[in-house]
Parts: sequence; structure tokens; C-alpha cells
Amino acid sequence: MRKQSFIKGTMILLAAGIVNRILGFVPRITLPRVIGAEGVGLYQLGYPFMIVIITIISGGIPLAVAKLVAEAESERDERKVRSILRASLAITCGLAFVFTLLCIWAAPWITSRLLTDSRVYYTFLSMCPILPIVAVSAVYRGYFQGRQNMIPTAASQVVETIVRIAAMLGLAYAFLPYGTEWAAAGAMMGVVVGEFGGMAVLLYSYSKGHDRIRLQAEPSADGSASSRFRIRKLFDIAIPVTASRLVGSASYLLESILTAQSLAIAGVATAVATAQYGVLQGMVIPVLLLPGALTYSLSVSLVPSLSEAAARGDMRTIHKRLHQSLRLALVTGAPFAVIMYVLAEPLCYYLYGNAEVGKMLKMMAPVALFLYYQGPLQATLQALDRPGSALTNTFVGAVVKLALIVYLASRPQWGILGAVVAINVNIALVTMLHWHSVSRLLRFRMQAGDYVKTGFAAAVMGACCYAVMNGGWHDMPFVRFASACALGSLVYLLMIVWLKLVDASDVSRLPWIGKRPRS
Repeated sequence: MRKQSFIKGTMILLAAGIVNRILGFVPRITLPRVIGAEGVGLYQLGYPFMIVIITIISGGIPLAVAKLVAEAESERDERKVRSILRASLAITCGLAFVFTLLCIWAAPWITSRLLTDSRVYYTFLSMCPILPIVAVSAVYRGYFQGRQNMIPTAASQVVETIVRIAAMLGLAYAFLPYGTEWAAAGAMMGVVVGEFGGMAVLLYSYSKGHDRIRLQAEPSADGSASSRFRIRKLFDIAIPVTASRLVGSASYLLESILTAQSLAIAGVATAVATAQYGVLQGMVIPVLLLPGALTYSLSVSLVPSLSEAAARGDMRTIHKRLHQSLRLALVTGAPFAVIMYVLAEPLCYYLYGNAEVGKMLKMMAPVALFLYYQGPLQATLQALDRPGSALTNTFVGAVVKLALIVYLASRPQWGILGAVVAINVNIALVTMLHWHSVSRLLRFRMQAGDYVKTGFAAAVMGACCYAVMNGGWHDMPFVRFASACALGSLVYLLMIVWLKLVDASDVSRLPWIGKRPRS
């Protein structure tokens, strides 16, 4: 099994993430045209509840497995690695079986009482088989990440995305004649099929490479006492992380419920409220999360890397890795934020055929950089055994967000835009709290020059994009839009090179490009 360096592992996951995000826009663009905004709303209404259940089952398991496997591998103890894998599979599969039965049994009550639109029933039932699949996949992803072998995770993500796209669109179209609620359920069945494809890749990678994994470990008795100790340690790591993620997942569920109820108070009809929430969660948020492929890759790679460095007491490497991650998130996220703000309306028109969606995207674009910072900061807290801080920060942000949704979205003059403001405040607040926790823990500081230079480059890029888009130099708006994106990106790239935000040493670290991709 091949172990990759931090940068190479990040780039492998980044490549897969970029492919996934690009491919992921196929159903995002096509699905609303097949089942409409109302169908997307039904699809999105059921999803937050299932995310809560998935978080309970496997929220902290991948990180806990990755951390413990990385520590065991640093000790060259293969017996411990296998014991961790067996214990984590037993825990997650047992929980998945119980919650699958509970969800099927409680589906009528959940969909009619909690989710405010009883038509989501079939979508909810279609999601239930995803629980055991995700449980198994989570453990094996954590295992491979702990080995610092990101190839199986990347491959499974790509396969899952491709299978999901084909199954989602095919099944949604096949069930469309039976009604919008059945079409939304068909789309959700496609998600289950995609998850199964991703799990199959992970299992194949494990079976193909596991027999060849033979670290030089000394024979040792691995009795029930040591097994219980490992299970306890697994829970010690997983429970706080799960609790932190559960706060985020539960707030996502309450967000969907409270948004629908607040819009009803504001006088918005149920079908219209479902469609508006579908636009926000199914169209706007995915665009905002597009650059998250990088921050996700950085977050996954950071956990084993920082865990190993912390075990050695190597503060220099911890600071170096964190600075690399945040600098990459800042420099690569800024141009996306500029395009989402300056070109919001034409971007949404060409993606979804609806320029009005751009109003929400433009409101959210200024907080995009906070969102891209949030993943690496949270991963740092979890890798350095501070999941409690991440939990507290996430909880505070969730309480503020939900209170603002109730206060603003229930007012007719705000409506769905009140929910947008609440989500913006949540993103900025949680990121600032994470930053405060990390800076206090590590006495870490980013160089102010990085912010000033990136801000200047982004401002120049934004001015170029605006001038090209609104200059009237060509009769076709799409030509102006494409030219604005291309020229703006080129100008930004030249600016960051000129300002030395990226230099030859950064390029030399990239795998397959630089000669020495070890740092």
C-alpha cells in the first residue's frame, strides 16, 4: 500500500474533488429541469434528517479510525490496525442496522409532523438503505486515510459521483409520470446506488491490497483487555467529533424545519416555501461549496499529518502544515468568491436558467472565504485532541443561526432572504470562533501581507470581470460572461505570481510537477 506525503495526498483528493464538483453540477443543473424547483425542494427536505442519522452512526468514526491507524502505523503495530478496523466496523454496522429499522418504522410520523410536507414520505423511505452503506464506507475511508493512502478514497468518490449522476437522472425521469413526489424519490434512490458504487471501490481496494500489508511488528498478545482499551479510545475520539458534527447536522435539520415554518408565518404557501428552500439548498449552496473541494482535501490530509506531528511533539511541522492549508484556501478561494459576487446573475442564469437565483448567491459570496477557512481549522482542532472546542463553536453558531431564521424569515419583507442572512452569520461566526481556538492553542498567526496581497489581487480581478461583462463590447451576453471569467482568472493568476503569493517553491511541491514532492 502506497503512502503519500501531505501535499501529494491533498492533491490526489483535490483532483478527485474537482472532478466530483464539476460532475456534481450535471444533476444540479439537470435535476431542476426534470423535476422542477418543487421536486428539488422535496429532495432537499428529507436529506437533513438523514444527515443527522448518518452523523450519529458514523460522524466521528472516519476521523477516529484515521487518527488511531496513523498512530498505530507510526508504532509499526499491524495487529492494532486490524483490531481498530474490526471494532469500528462492528460499532457502525450495528448502529446502522438499528437506525434503518427505526427510520422505516417512524417514516409516516417524521414526514407528516416534522418535515411539514407529507409528500416527502417516498423520498424519505428511499433514503433508508443508505445508512448501512455509509457506515461501511466511513470506516474504510478512515482506514485508508490513516494509512495516508488517499487513492482509494479519491477513486471511490469519483465512482460514487458518476454512478449517482446516471442513477439519479435516470430514476427521476423514470418515476416522473407518477408525480413530483415519486420523481424526487427516484432521485434519492440514485444517491443510494451511487453510495453503493463508492463502497464497492473501497472494499475492492482493501481486498486487493490488504494481504500484502505486512509491517514488521513484534508478536504480542492482543487479548480482550487491549481490545476493550482500543474500543474505549475509539469512542473517546469519535464521540466528541460526532457531537460536534451532530450539532451542525441537527442545525441543518432544524434549519429546514424552521425555514418552512417561518415562511408559512410570513404568508408563503407550502408549495412555494418548498420551492424556495429547494432553490437555496439545491442551487445556491452547491455553487458556494464548489471550491470546497480543496478545503475538504486539506482537511482530510491534515488529520493524520498533524496527528503524527503532535505525537512527535513537532510544533514546527504543525505550524507549517496549517499555514500551507490556510494559505491555499485563501489564495484559491478568493477568485471564486469574486466571480460569485460580480457575476452572480449571469452565472445562475447559465447554470439554472434563472437569474433571480443570483440574488441569493450574491448575498452569500462575501462569506465564502470564511467557509473555505472553516474546514482546515476544524480539522486542526480535531487532530490535536480539541474536538470539544469545535463542538462549542459549532453549537454557538447553530443557536445564532436558528434564532435569526425564526426572527427574519418569518417577516414578509425578508422571507427566504432572512434564512440567507442567518446562514451567512453562522458561517462567519463559527469560522472566527475556530480561528480563536486554534490561535490560542498553537499561538498561530497568519501573515497580514497574505491577506492584503490576496485582497488586492481579488479587487483587480473583480474590476476586470465587471468591466468585461458590462462593457457592451459584444452583443452576445454569454460571450461577455465567458470572457469575463477567463480574463479575470488570468489577471488573478498573474497578480498572485507578481505579488509572490505563489512562487517556484510552491510549484515544486506539487506531485508529478516538482521533483521532490515530499514536503
